[in-house]
Amino acid sequence: MTEEQRIFEELKSISTEQRNPDSINIDKQSIEEILHIINSEDKKVPLAVEKEIPYIAKAVEKIVEAFKNGGRLLYFGAGTSGRLGVVDASECPPTFGAPYDMVIGQIAGGEAAMFRAQEGAEDSEEGGAADVMKHNVSSIDVVCGIAASRRTPYVIGAVKKAKELGAATLYVTATPRESFNIPEVDIPICPHVGPEVVMGSTRMKSGTAQKLVLNMLTTTSFIRLGKTYENMMIDLQQTNKKLIERSKKIVMTITGVGYDEAAKYLVESKGHVKSALVMILANCSYEEAQERLKKADGFVRAALEL
Repeated sequence: MTEEQRIFEELKSISTEQRNPDSINIDKQSIEEILHIINSEDKKVPLAVEKEIPYIAKAVEKIVEAFKNGGRLLYFGAGTSGRLGVVDASECPPTFGAPYDMVIGQIAGGEAAMFRAQEGAEDSEEGGAADVMKHNVSSIDVVCGIAASRRTPYVIGAVKKAKELGAATLYVTATPRESFNIPEVDIPICPHVGPEVVMGSTRMKSGTAQKLVLNMLTTTSFIRLGKTYENMMIDLQQTNKKLIERSKKIVMTITGVGYDEAAKYLVESKGHVKSALVMILANCSYEEAQERLKKADGFVRAALEL
């Protein structure tokens, strides 16, 4: 059997490559009917993700442990999956005040692939392994492969090399759990969303499921690191006017101070929302707020109790 025949046979058995019986006649439908078909299929996605919560929870435990030990979370994917990893990683610094190298997204084909498909890049296991080496992955890191079909060589190469280096390994795929067969993966996360509305177009339900899972992984991990107070982000970086004003609103909401006073405390705290909160609620200096937060591992509630 040739390489091409092997891939053809492999694709025949993958759920994301099957025809969806509910959209077979979609090309004969009106615009609204097409939209209703897409919407009906999209409704299946969160239910598929819900079934994977026990595995997502185990993954979060691994990520939190890595972060506490100075490790990182690294995503490796190709095409849509790779772009989703890059998007999730790039949002963590402004949202949670995380260092830019704490969550990393790597797409097959590099930066150019974010804007224009580099389809051949996904076919190389060696390319995935090389990118893992480029990021100096070690035993304190967590590597998460992302591939809707499960079979993407670049992603498999990345997780294999990561496992060889001692890193914890995760894998987010839209194929059924019972078909998962990559022994190098510690925790597979498998929201099975079924065939796409357009056969093989995994940017649709599969991509949505992957996005939901990545949101859950990083958001939950950072909440467990004290990056929120109640349901408000309190470690955000004031990198634009919107985030500056959001910071003031957060300080005002939590402490009850007025707009001008919130702005004053944010200046005194060097723009650090957590410090401003502790300064106001504990009636202390910036230096004491910093010391309290250090002793409390960054948790505002614990810093106030001190």
